[in-house]
Amino acid sequence: MINVSAIKTHMYCPMKLYIQNHVDTNEDNTFQLAVELKKLKIDISDLIQKNMRKIKKDMNIVEIEQILSQTIDSYIESSANAIKSMDLGLETSQINQIIDDTYFNIKIKALKIKRAMTILDKNAFEIMDMFYPNCMYSYLLKEQQLELIGMCDKVEIVDGKYYPVTIKGSSPPIKGVWDQDAIELVAYAILLEEEFETEVFVGFVDYDKIGDRRPVVMDANLRKGLFDIMGEVTDIIDNKKLPNVRKNPRKCGLCEYNEICFKE
Repeated sequence: MINVSAIKTHMYCPMKLYIQNHVDTNEDNTFQLAVELKKLKIDISDLIQKNMRKIKKDMNIVEIEQILSQTIDSYIESSANAIKSMDLGLETSQINQIIDDTYFNIKIKALKIKRAMTILDKNAFEIMDMFYPNCMYSYLLKEQQLELIGMCDKVEIVDGKYYPVTIKGSSPPIKGVWDQDAIELVAYAILLEEEFETEVFVGFVDYDKIGDRRPVVMDANLRKGLFDIMGEVTDIIDNKKLPNVRKNPRKCGLCEYNEICFKE
């Protein structure tokens, strides 16, 4: 069975997928750390949502930011200590980045909340659905016939329609979304269609670094692209097919497998 995380890795670099499955012995730690950091970001979002209920329409931007920020610092600190105790290789720079992104998002959200309250003449509690639709977090999806499994960051449910949402800490392209993010999203869309016997026409990528949500239409070309990539992933994982090294200065310079990949 193919995990959506393997598809994401393949989209980033097929050789990285090969090394993780057939060479690297530390992959479990790397994957688990990514999971824990993702959980932390989701928990922070939940805290901000709870804090939003306390905001009144007569508050100014500074007051709104202060309320949205309540308990955030202490929660991040305690969570970071818990992750460090797991000995997963958490770096201080990773936590600092999460803190920076969180407070940047709080500033953006404060502006949006203030604008909505002013226009609608309502307190924040009365407009919660505009910012936080009914949803399921970290929802595990599995389809035996497709041999596909994955955990969607968030599934929003609006008027009986299901919308998969992936949360990214990276910066987005100037327009649209990165190819790997679109492929990941269509995988979740197909899994949702099978699980709930429905049709999913659109999903969203939340680029938390800039507080931006971008839609992705689940069209036929995107769906075909997913199944093509699933075939390539199977060849690498099950058949140990060695992919060609694709040099990319930006990616290779940051990759933990740089020395292994280019070793003579």
